[in-house]
Amino acid sequence: MSIVSLLGIKVLNNPAKFSDSYEFEITFECLEPLKNDLEWKLTYVGSSRSLEHDQELDSILVGPVPVGVNKFIFSADPPSAELIPASELVSVTVILLSCSYDGREFVRVGYYVNNEYDSEDLRENPPAKVQVDHIVRNILAEKPRVTRFNIVWDNENEGDFYPPEQPEVEEEEEDEEDDDDDEEEEEDQDKDNDNDEEEAVVEDNDNASAANADNQDEDEGDEGEDIGNSDDEDDDEDDDEDENPKKKRKTDESANITNKEVAKTEDETPGTPKDNEA
Repeated sequence: MSIVSLLGIKVLNNPAKFSDSYEFEITFECLEPLKNDLEWKLTYVGSSRSLEHDQELDSILVGPVPVGVNKFIFSADPPSAELIPASELVSVTVILLSCSYDGREFVRVGYYVNNEYDSEDLRENPPAKVQVDHIVRNILAEKPRVTRFNIVWDNENEGDFYPPEQPEVEEEEEDEEDDDDDEEEEEDQDKDNDNDEEEAVVEDNDNASAANADNQDEDEGDEGEDIGNSDDEDDDEDDDEDENPKKKRKTDESANITNKEVAKTEDETPGTPKDNEA
């Protein structure tokens, strides 16, 4: 908590010439008695490209500071034109009003400042050499940018300002880490179980494939036996011939008839010995 709170700042001479002094009416509130004074400081930003051109226009000490609402006028000298780059004399820049206690800054207020020539002719046709006497400044007092910082005051110390370590939080973090480890172990177990199930399924598939292969071998063996039955059929045909002697006898008779015809043919052939005798 800040012991000093800034309530408001009023820019008194605005707009003004570049060479005029800056004047601010500052109102603040002090909640507790302070051992040291407050230091107020005004800084002019001479260049947007380098901090080397920044100028501290003025600084004052305000104190002793009573408890309650306080108001004072802060006046500061204008910046030195010689220390500002010529290309940035007529342009937009920034001024910073800050307050510190015991060397520690706790509030900073920034304002944009527009620097331009005071006549239309010079604005349209700027001279080669900057004419500082014809430059006017306009502080955008309606749009300040306030930044506050936490510092250690008289009745505070570093231990009070920064909270101590919280061992309970560390214990909770350790418990969370243990829970995370348990969850990782459970996930690993689930993965192992899934792998076992996959291996079992693969083994069952292999057994099923082996069984199908055996069945196929048995089927092929049966077909071989059926093919081999042709000999049995031949034997059955022989048996049929034995059982049917008539069929065999008829065959023998056909053979005899054939022999007789051959003999008869031989007898009828010309030039046989029988014809010669005749």
